[in-house]
Amino acid sequence: MNEHTLKQFDTDMEAIRSVVLNMGGLVEQQLLRAINLLKSGNDEAVQDVLADEERINSMEMEIDQLCTQIISKRQPAAIDLRMIMTFLKTANDLERIGDEAKKVASKGQEIHDSKRVTVAHLHELSWVSQMTRQMVQKALDALARLDVKAAAEVLGEDEKVDAEFVSIVRQMASYMMEDPRTISVCIEIVLIAKAIERIGDHAKNICEYVVHVVKGKDVRHASLAEIQREIGKG
Repeated sequence: MNEHTLKQFDTDMEAIRSVVLNMGGLVEQQLLRAINLLKSGNDEAVQDVLADEERINSMEMEIDQLCTQIISKRQPAAIDLRMIMTFLKTANDLERIGDEAKKVASKGQEIHDSKRVTVAHLHELSWVSQMTRQMVQKALDALARLDVKAAAEVLGEDEKVDAEFVSIVRQMASYMMEDPRTISVCIEIVLIAKAIERIGDHAKNICEYVVHVVKGKDVRHASLAEIQREIGKG
């Protein structure tokens, strides 16, 4: 590439990066609203979450178009191509996080409307929902800075979220055996917990993309220990 073309390529890449991070900020906002709704049952919050989803879907399509254009025009290779593919895949994961946030909001609203929710039930979701929100935030920060060490921290937190999901399922099973009248609400709590666990998975995916960009190695099916060894290499 000549100097002018190189500068234009950098400008185009920065434009895509900006849209991806803006999309991430919107997803964080949507997720926070969904989590807060679990506590409040506010009808207006549900509408806000749905409105966020429309904007998120639109931004995903914009990122897809921008990435397609830059690939066809510049034919990037090596790390530049990995970065573009990371933008594309991150946008997809962010859109999926938005879908899961919508599930959390809609199921949470159903529980509140039915008057079947209890403080004990919501407490089971409080810690894990806050952890996954922080995972999304940290994953986006790792992407913005291409920080593989920060990405590895999020990968470790995903294992904690998975363990918490298993704990919630066991706790709900216990509630249902003790009082069959709680079966319906406990099943809905498990569905919310599963949506939250999936959000953690998508944050994990974003961090794996960061490692791939920086290290040039696909670590999607590697263990946490293997990823940490890869990051530790010079």
